[in-house]
Amino acid sequence: MMINSELNSMTGFGRGETEVDQVRFIAEIRSVNHRFLDIVVRLPAGWLSYEEVIKRLVKKYVKRGRIDVFISVDGQLHPEKNVSIDWKLADGYIQASQEMKERFKINGELTLSDFFRLPDIWLVEEGKWDEDKYAPLLLSCVEKACDALKSMRMQEGGNLAQDLALRTNQISQIVDQMEELAPTVSMQLQNRLYEKLKEWMDGNKELEERLLSEIAIFADKADITEELTRLRSHAKQFYQCLSSREPIGRQLDFLLQEMNREVNTIGSKANHQTISLLVVEAKSTLEKMKEQVQNIE
Repeated sequence: MMINSELNSMTGFGRGETEVDQVRFIAEIRSVNHRFLDIVVRLPAGWLSYEEVIKRLVKKYVKRGRIDVFISVDGQLHPEKNVSIDWKLADGYIQASQEMKERFKINGELTLSDFFRLPDIWLVEEGKWDEDKYAPLLLSCVEKACDALKSMRMQEGGNLAQDLALRTNQISQIVDQMEELAPTVSMQLQNRLYEKLKEWMDGNKELEERLLSEIAIFADKADITEELTRLRSHAKQFYQCLSSREPIGRQLDFLLQEMNREVNTIGSKANHQTISLLVVEAKSTLEKMKEQVQNIE
């Protein structure tokens, strides 16, 4: 059974690269299932200010899941360092040396090598990278990774939808079999109760009529028609949701809970061997469906 589905899995991976002037940006994104949307971005030093920008970009592609974004930069991003001299401080050293020579009667002159031993007069400034040039490359790299992630999540979601459609059909087939047996459940229960109690009636017609009335009322409570109707309706809604273009994971999970509740009720009400076996089969199928739904966005 094939179904036209646009469901997204919450499991996926995407990678993107951009390179210019021997500087390469690499973005890797991993996603797993999560109740809500949780995005964690890991950036190299110097790029931390772009964390929120990247989060907003990723949110355009995913609505739910735990998303880990890893950014790395290879190559010489920053230009050469700039070196200058604190001339005011250098003048102070020279003046102080002259005063020391005069006061303590010391001979000698300051040399260039002496000044190299005074690191505080040398000012080293980190070169500034061209943000207007490199920032768009970073974001382009992240977009490529998001596109790859989205593609993988859609492919996996399509596979999950096919599997769930097949299992939903199995639930509908189980309902068909139960509906065929449902009319006999109440009658069989009445007959069993009557056979067990008739020896106590001892031919008392009044007691027999009253007892038969009570047995009918009791047997009516074992009727599973309403539960089967709701179970079929939930299964139909579940199948229709598989074709949704919106994040539908939570709704599918809710419908599974409702179907499981109806199956449990049927199992407790219908004291019927074949129906009991069908209940076990239905619960097993629903459990497998639950495992798959946990991974749908």
